[in-house]
Amino acid sequence: MVDAEQGWYFCLRHHKVERGLECRAVDRMGPYPDAATAERALAIARERTERADAADRDWSDQD
Repeated sequence: MVDAEQGWYFCLRHHKVERGLECRAVDRMGPYPDAATAERALAIARERTERADAADRDWSDQD
C-alpha cells in the first residue's frame, strides 16, 4: 500500500507527475509507488479498460 501523502500521482489538470497531495483529489490519479509508474497512469488506465471491455464482450458472447 502506498502512503497517500508521500505517493506519486498523475495530475489530470496539469498533465504532470506530482508527489504528495498537491492537487485536488478529483484531479489526481494514484497514488503510485514511483514517478515512472505515475507517468504511465493514463496508459495503465487505458490497458485496464481494454481488458475489462474484452471481459465484458466475452461474458456477453456466452449467451
